Amino acid sequence: MSVIDEIGRSKHVSLVTFRRDGTGVATPVWHVTEGNELFVVSEAKAWKVKRVRNTGRAEVTVCDLRGRIAPGAASAKGAARLLDEAGTAVVREKLAAKYVSSRLGNWFARLLHLRRPPLVAIAVTL
Repeated sequence: MSVIDEIGRSKHVSLVTFRRDGTGVATPVWHVTEGNELFVVSEAKAWKVKRVRNTGRAEVTVCDLRGRIAPGAASAKGAARLLDEAGTAVVREKLAAKYVSSRLGNWFARLLHLRRPPLVAIAVTL
């Protein structure tokens, strides 16, 4: 099985984005893959979004819910970019299809008319 397949089959990945000084900052995230790209969604004001905008570098590694990485876990480096609103909507739909918790959160937000912060999708080409 290829690294991209292993990453795609996992429930969580550790997304490492890099500061301007080269320091990596890891965040466990939900994801979906398509071809050689990995997609995640984040709040538009999140620091990881700012780091992607500044450097465009990313690394993904299979992890657990808390971001713990097992020895020998699949890992890949890639180029990250931010998607527009239409791309973000498509990624959100794909995440909802993969994760029940995402579907429930979206359903409650619509039901209760909760105001959600602006979101942006990040695409990492592996």
